[in-house]
Amino acid sequence: MRSSAPWRNWGRTEASRPAFRASPASVDEVQAVVRAARERGLPLKVVGAGHSFTAIAATDGILVDLDQLQGVRGVDRETGRVTLAAGTRLHQLPELLAPYGLALQNMGDIDRQSIAGATSTGTHGTGLRFGGLATTITGALLVTGDGSLLRVTEDENAELLPAVRLGLGALGVLVELEIQCVPAYLLHAVEHPEDFEVIDEFRDRVEAADHFELYWWPHTDRVMTKTNTRLPVESGRKPVGPVANWVEERLMSNGALAVMCNVGRVAPAATPAINRLATKVYGDREYTDHSYEVFTAPRNVRFREMEYALPLDEVPAALHELRAMIDASGWRIGFPVEVRAAAADENWMSTAHGRESGYIAVHRYVKDDPTEYFRAAQEIFLAHGGRPHWGKMHTLDHEVFAERYPRFGDFLAVRNRLDPDRVFQNPYLERVLGR
Repeated sequence: MRSSAPWRNWGRTEASRPAFRASPASVDEVQAVVRAARERGLPLKVVGAGHSFTAIAATDGILVDLDQLQGVRGVDRETGRVTLAAGTRLHQLPELLAPYGLALQNMGDIDRQSIAGATSTGTHGTGLRFGGLATTITGALLVTGDGSLLRVTEDENAELLPAVRLGLGALGVLVELEIQCVPAYLLHAVEHPEDFEVIDEFRDRVEAADHFELYWWPHTDRVMTKTNTRLPVESGRKPVGPVANWVEERLMSNGALAVMCNVGRVAPAATPAINRLATKVYGDREYTDHSYEVFTAPRNVRFREMEYALPLDEVPAALHELRAMIDASGWRIGFPVEVRAAAADENWMSTAHGRESGYIAVHRYVKDDPTEYFRAAQEIFLAHGGRPHWGKMHTLDHEVFAERYPRFGDFLAVRNRLDPDRVFQNPYLERVLGR
């Protein structure tokens, strides 16, 4: 352990001043750090890329990064299961999995996170036949609160899998994850602007496509739809050319967006016109490429985000109410609203536990205060049965979650078993899980 500089997350929503920083290079060293934390009475939190907008990784005790625990630890070619060191970043996986002809079954649109951080906070992509990233975990190795090792698989301590897959950093330090991968595949992508009324067809659209999502620009009546169809690798790539890709991903999605956000801050009245222009010049293309090239995109403009999972059929009504609220508020919102879907799953703390889910994400530029907008949006989402993404901003506490998660009590029982002394506690977990 060494003295630590102050820490802050990517979205600049949270910061802390840890007493110590540790960068273990082996599982034994992780165990040693956990034991040291327990003996000294210091809390310990693990941080990945810091892409959570909540304080889930913040601590004034020992901040642990797993950047020296990366890479493939084993591959079962017959089953397609790959064991990864917990600090492995998602953007490293295409190169790591390529020799085995494998890929992740689904991805979100950001790939900077660590595999442990992404699964522990419920990262998901879109596609009604696909669960979040944590649903692909078939085994895990973690260091529990007393510094001991615990292996959880389908054959060993299997009853803990629904808790450990999505553990919020409350159950231990994940050091290895076994992930169920699929044969590498291509995606045929069609991105096209449509009328706002397409939201009323949301269930039909997500049922008809492998992966469907849409982005609505506030103050406009247009959305950008993205429909991705899975194809075998043998189908052949037809990627976007390097110049066209630079224009779309770098110039428009990042460079122009930054300009739009800054202009909107100086002249808020210009935001509706800027958004209408964006719907005319952004997001109208068709191409076929490796799955990871289609799913993910660079995100260089910092923002703050809140995202809620709603029962799938509640999405259209919630979006109509969100639009009416924004129109009536007088606010000028320069970031689009993102809408996706995911399959129901069995993980106890998953936002999609027990129900097909639609996700609505609202954003604000990093220099804008999101408080009023997010509070009003949260009220709408809660009224429609929403559950907040664990890595995104929200104001709820454990009393609310006890009502919205049927297995909440079971998760707390596992927490009491694996970390009875609350070595992995911090104020965020105390708020959302209780003491």
